[in-house]
Amino acid sequence: MTVDVTEATFERDVLERSRELPVVVDFWAEWCGPCRALGPVLEKAVEERTGKVVLAKLDTDANPRIAGAFGIQSIPAVKAFRDGRVVSEFVGAQPPAAVARFLDELLPSEADGLVEAGDEEGLRRALDLEPGRADAAVALGRLLAERGERDEALSVLANVAGSFAADGLAARLRLEEDHPELREAFAALDAGDTEGGLDALIAAIGAADDGHREDLRRAVVGVLDELGVEHPLARESRRKLAAALY
Repeated sequence: MTVDVTEATFERDVLERSRELPVVVDFWAEWCGPCRALGPVLEKAVEERTGKVVLAKLDTDANPRIAGAFGIQSIPAVKAFRDGRVVSEFVGAQPPAAVARFLDELLPSEADGLVEAGDEEGLRRALDLEPGRADAAVALGRLLAERGERDEALSVLANVAGSFAADGLAARLRLEEDHPELREAFAALDAGDTEGGLDALIAAIGAADDGHREDLRRAVVGVLDELGVEHPLARESRRKLAAALY
């Protein structure tokens, strides 16, 4: 789909629409020869990806305030928007293959769709496609843990690097197995009593040995990561965690 946008329609047709589909904005002008070369390439590539991406064309001469707001100094300039913000861009006329790669990188991958579906078979396939993908591993780990297959869940999670969620879930599985007295704290988390569950886990840190102390920290950090940095409970719990650790 291709639309012409102006300063009056930019917010609706680009920023808001990009919350549903990627929107690629072609900043161009009538006098610009490279713009006339790039335009048909973009239009054809977008048409080939029917319904998956929107092409918005903005005449910089007619809409200088938008061009200025996005720092357009040379045209053609192409910016891709997703969720109301710029996520990728390039300047200058590009060959069809480069334009195709640019667009394809904006589209959900096969693994993205499988993770969103969330069934076990799909999650396993997502990990085959993208080994170590954290969101797939965490979702699959939870499914396995709920079935009592803790060893396999831990094996899946062990392949993930740099994920607070994966580390936190793995720590929880070890703690539930070795420290049954902590199951009540995890049950509180599952029941929606996040503050009570976190407080119980943090309180247990003082009496824990080094190995379990680190798993308690990982379990707490995993919950805080899920809450998000700005959540008031996350801020207060980080303070409590720091006091318990140091």
